[in-house]
Amino acid sequence: MIAYKGFEKDLVCRGYQFTRDKVHETDQANCRENGFHCAENPLDCLCYYRDWKNSVYYLVEASGDLDEDGADTKISCTRMRLLKELDFKRLLLHGVAYMEKHPERPWNQDVQKETGTSYNGFAIVRGKAPSAKGKKQDLLLLLREEPDNCQIVEIKLIEVDGVEYQENKWYGMG
Repeated sequence: MIAYKGFEKDLVCRGYQFTRDKVHETDQANCRENGFHCAENPLDCLCYYRDWKNSVYYLVEASGDLDEDGADTKISCTRMRLLKELDFKRLLLHGVAYMEKHPERPWNQDVQKETGTSYNGFAIVRGKAPSAKGKKQDLLLLLREEPDNCQIVEIKLIEVDGVEYQENKWYGMG
């Protein structure tokens, strides 16, 4: 299965050194105890690697024995291959695509409802008339839902640059 994984900048995770272009294997996969961990929802990587400026994120192939956590979309597997590095903006956009594909699933803790202020360099706001504000260089992702259900019908990405988009000013879909 295709999933997402966060690492320290040197591709270390919990003391294990990963490398590109190699299939990594381990004996057991238990989400709470062992195996190689990743997540189906890209945004769940931020639960474990919150300091995105000092982390790297990858699209991975998880295979072998799989075990799911049940608390979020975390997965443990016995085989993992790193497919592609994702910069932070691309990780967030993959997270938006995940929400669009699975509108009924529980929201990640970083997704705010209707209005939101950026924290840690970004804001993701979902709702009927989403709006957000942030500081210079922050990313604001707005996801507008259908009026009568939670299907996402419009997405807007704003990079607060201090020129076109100003700091601490509310922005909506218009």
